[in-house]
Amino acid sequence: MGIDLSENRIGQAELLADSLELRRQVELVAATTPVIDVHTHVFPPEFPGLFLYGIDELLTYHYLIAETFRSTNLSHACFWKMTKAERADLVWKTLFVENTPLSEATRGIVFVLEAFGLDSRSSDLEEARAFFRSQDLHEHLDRVLHTACVSDVVMTNDPFNEQEVGLWNDGVNHDTRFHASIRLDGLLNDWPEAAQTLAREGLQVDLGLSRIACRDVRRFLDKWIVRMKPLYMAVSLPDNFKFPDEDARDRLIREVVLPTAREHKLAFAVMIGVRRGVNPALRAAGDGMGKADMGALERLCVENLDVRFLATFLSRENQHELCVSARKFDNLMPFGCWWFLNNPSIVSEITRERLELLGSSFIPQHSDARVLEQLIYKWQHARVAIAESLCETYERLLESGRAVTRQEIVRDIKRLFSGNFRSWVALPQAPSIVLDENQESS
Repeated sequence: MGIDLSENRIGQAELLADSLELRRQVELVAATTPVIDVHTHVFPPEFPGLFLYGIDELLTYHYLIAETFRSTNLSHACFWKMTKAERADLVWKTLFVENTPLSEATRGIVFVLEAFGLDSRSSDLEEARAFFRSQDLHEHLDRVLHTACVSDVVMTNDPFNEQEVGLWNDGVNHDTRFHASIRLDGLLNDWPEAAQTLAREGLQVDLGLSRIACRDVRRFLDKWIVRMKPLYMAVSLPDNFKFPDEDARDRLIREVVLPTAREHKLAFAVMIGVRRGVNPALRAAGDGMGKADMGALERLCVENLDVRFLATFLSRENQHELCVSARKFDNLMPFGCWWFLNNPSIVSEITRERLELLGSSFIPQHSDARVLEQLIYKWQHARVAIAESLCETYERLLESGRAVTRQEIVRDIKRLFSGNFRSWVALPQAPSIVLDENQESS
């Protein structure tokens, strides 16, 4: 999967001076250019228990759980006593049978069902469950990635998750289209608990983070970097994150994470703005968001110009500030429209803003998908929004006196969908194939 960018094989060099033809070409290229999904929670089948797929997993995703409680009188306690299948039945009945699926999350389910030829107006889940039970997992994975036009997937890998650690220790040999990233939430956001885990592994750690403790935490990360071969390290941070600060997280970032990033030439991804457990009764669905201090990220960048940062914020109000900061620091790469921002209206707004301020030097989207089939709708919806933003940008350029060629459109979209990320994390270019200019998206 990939598009050959050689000049003699991509389209013609004619200028696209007609706005209708320009739009057609942008939409076609956006629909058929493979993308690297730079941040997901999706695993391949070689990770049993972590590989999530099928209708029950789709319907019990936390977006839909939170939405369901807005249209039912069932108590939270009763809901969590249900089996997963019973919860899925309730979500389906509430959001798809008794109500019209108008939200982005419910519309996504409809899109997935339609992609597999399943009835999105069914009164129950029998047909959908039978379909997913009948699938060969590896063939199904291939079909999903082909339909979503996703060439590579970056997982979220937690060295403090016992289930995942066991799989890595057993030498899991997974699908090469899936790449690791090391998630540092357990280390940076709950040092007392992390310290206990590390101590049980025989490392010399202490709550005060002595010199020996920092040395051993670095040894711990070194081991997992060798084992996982991650593309970057990452952490999800609260809206009140500060840098510098006088806490364990600050010490760990300064004395462990940043030196490790330098030594291994790894980017450090920061995802800022989450407020955990705003409504604990909703469990994973109960997290919220808040506006963060952009100054903390700017201080990270200016003090560590030799470290590459990936950054995304959860609050809409931080997006303009992020664009401005990225203009000031060439070691900062904005990426994606995270979590509550992953709605077409906001994706469009953020993409337009980034194009206006940064040109094509950003990563427009990531899926944050947790269930395999979410890749299908999240990327289809994102491609439409990104294409529309690009169309408007190219049309304004045309009005200013410069037309573009199809070759330039292909170059720009490939840069946005994979090139910027490949360069940022030093991921080699995969072998490519040529897509017919008239090939429609799957």
